[in-house]
Amino acid sequence: MSSPVPSSSPARTAAGAPRPATDRSRLARLGIPPALTWGFLGVLLFMTGDGVETGFFSKYLADHGLTKADAAVVIAVYGITVAVGAWLSGALSDLWGPRRVMTAGFAIWLVFQLLLLSVALPAMNYPLLLLVYGLRGFGYPLFAYGFLVWVTAATPPHRLGTAVGWYWFAFTGGLPTLGSLLASATIPQVGSYRTLWLALGLVTLGGLLALLLVREPTGRARLAPAGERPLATLAGSVSIMRRRPRVAVGAAVRVVSTGSQFGFLVCMPFFFTETAGFTTSAWLRLLSVMFTANIFANLFFGAVGDRLGWQRTMTWFGAVACALTCLALYYVPLVAGPSFAASAVAAALYGIALAGYVPISALVPALAPRHKGQAMSALNLGAGLSTFAGPAVVALALGPFGIEGIVWIFAGLHLLTAVAIRLLEPDPEFTASAATAVEDGTAVPAGRH
Repeated sequence: MSSPVPSSSPARTAAGAPRPATDRSRLARLGIPPALTWGFLGVLLFMTGDGVETGFFSKYLADHGLTKADAAVVIAVYGITVAVGAWLSGALSDLWGPRRVMTAGFAIWLVFQLLLLSVALPAMNYPLLLLVYGLRGFGYPLFAYGFLVWVTAATPPHRLGTAVGWYWFAFTGGLPTLGSLLASATIPQVGSYRTLWLALGLVTLGGLLALLLVREPTGRARLAPAGERPLATLAGSVSIMRRRPRVAVGAAVRVVSTGSQFGFLVCMPFFFTETAGFTTSAWLRLLSVMFTANIFANLFFGAVGDRLGWQRTMTWFGAVACALTCLALYYVPLVAGPSFAASAVAAALYGIALAGYVPISALVPALAPRHKGQAMSALNLGAGLSTFAGPAVVALALGPFGIEGIVWIFAGLHLLTAVAIRLLEPDPEFTASAATAVEDGTAVPAGRH
């Protein structure tokens, strides 16, 4: 829904006298663009529905006739289409506008979820599951990352870090946090299959809220310059990494930023249950602590980035902090033993450090302010590729180096991003527009400062 009051004019009473736009100002003080408010709620509900299956779907497939290897392939194919969809979300937003991209993602998710539930899962047909579930993978990144492009295009530069912090709060609040919690409550009551139908309802509600109630005009039009041809727009979403090398560096930083997270989800369950002496349920509770800390830290570091500077925040609270907390996540359980409290502190600190990278969603578009959609395509591609990069590191390094070696590799990669972040100076055109937007002298133009 659009703001109750157009942003260019004050609210008025019935007599026509101006009155303070209280609701709007409250949202603005929180860093939420008022015209996009329903979109944030829509993303939260959509990603909660999408995240319901995260913790059990591969086991569900294996329990109902597929081999574990075949179930893993189904998930891997899904991951590939998620990465491609993440890239397309920015490219197509340049071409169509973010709202149309979100609509396409919403429709894809619904159609292929219905086919999954009504045809593919009842038949438990492996090739059909590959096709249907794989194609559904285009749905959530087109919807969710399309809204992220909308946020970066419509938010004033000096508040952009806070706005993307709210975006990631909504995104990770749903996937995996609330989605997994909801599944843990509903599966004992109604079973896994009916829980997947519940996910369909949540996604439908979230999608309708965002698409029907957000009326902010920027996202309803194409973002590419007028007259640019469609093929040139799509090609530009790839060539921008050559034309603007700093965008490629930003995408690489994005790969590493959550690469360790996805790698740890593969190897740390073995470490905590077989070496550190935790039960599986205790390890899952540690994950809950980690991601709960992360979703609130997303808000905090979005705001900190607007004040302290995006590059500085990412360098110290993201890159360096992640390097240190990667090591803590491994060594604290070795020293303290199966102490849940000690390991929970380490897990929470790691989740908080992951959020230190949040300003990258504001910084990368600032590297190419005339082609924000293309820049976001590169960034979103990095986000998708991180789901492969982390497990790939584990697969390659587990045999020769073990889990301890993997932890050090991830720590080293995070420190490398600390160096790379220093190269991500915003474009002078963006810096000038940000400085113009700062009227009261308290907001700090984004960048290193």
